[in-house]
Amino acid sequence: MYSLLRSLLFTLPTETSHNVSLKSLDSLERLGLMGLISHDVADDPRQVLGLTFPNPVGLAAGLDKNGDHIDAMAALGFGFIEIGTVTPRPQPGNPMPRLFRLPKANAIINRMGFNNKGIDYLIDRVKEANYRGVLGINIGKNFDTPVERAVDDYLICMRKAYPHASYITVNLSSPNTPGLRDLQFGEPLNHLLAALKAEQQVLADMHSVYVPVVVKIAPDMIDEDVDTVAKALLDNGIDGVIATNTTIDKRAVADLPHGAEMGGLSGAPVRDKSTKVVARLAKALQGRMPIIGVGGIDSGDAALEKQQAGAALVQIYTGFIYRGPALVAECAKALKN
Repeated sequence: MYSLLRSLLFTLPTETSHNVSLKSLDSLERLGLMGLISHDVADDPRQVLGLTFPNPVGLAAGLDKNGDHIDAMAALGFGFIEIGTVTPRPQPGNPMPRLFRLPKANAIINRMGFNNKGIDYLIDRVKEANYRGVLGINIGKNFDTPVERAVDDYLICMRKAYPHASYITVNLSSPNTPGLRDLQFGEPLNHLLAALKAEQQVLADMHSVYVPVVVKIAPDMIDEDVDTVAKALLDNGIDGVIATNTTIDKRAVADLPHGAEMGGLSGAPVRDKSTKVVARLAKALQGRMPIIGVGGIDSGDAALEKQQAGAALVQIYTGFIYRGPALVAECAKALKN
């Protein structure tokens, strides 16, 4: 069923196809017809970040930026859902076209630019959703906020998201917001993490609940940079790390249509780079912090590879676009204890 639907959807412009797909899933969920495309997902509870995940396969941020489709995503069997990236103020993102399929590589290039309706809109959607499972809210900065003031944007989003999130992801690794990746290194990173940690403690006291904070990093790092980031995360008491975001290295798709488009590359070509970062993080962290592995997971074997490299949980996005709901069940089965 999904293969047929995908064939039809892939005849549309990529971003149109994305929006039509999500609205169609919403309709199926409201009509109680998700069984037409969903698959049974094995129960496999995992204790990570102080939370109980029904299974270790999650939806990565980016698919549902505004929290408009939470209940539909939940009906597909994900063990957890991450929405966003969201910014303090609404912003349109980059000009279209900004999303490109590379079917021969099972890949996508995007330069969306954190297009979203703002944190207030997202929180309203979370309140309206029926879903009561593990929900991550991924936060970022507005494109026109100077990098030296980025911490202000993250704190605004964190304060508003905190009462409604199971965990909060700090996105420092999108290649589509100028200067954002500079926050992954040195003093800017330590300054940001220290401010977030201090605010987390204030919010935990205010709301009488501790909401974990995790940081999402890029795959385009040498080993020494990964080690430095790992040390900063540990030194600042961050709760977890997501590895990785999209890559700016497009050599693997250079000869394909759209392979030279600006933006971040996701899907199968980023699999090895992401797994290497997960493995290096695992070595540097020595079990002191959980890793969520994401990048190029388009099969159960790819999910297992991330787990064997050191990931406690995995997330999918591009593989889900190409494989559909069957991938959730396949990955959960491959990772089952």
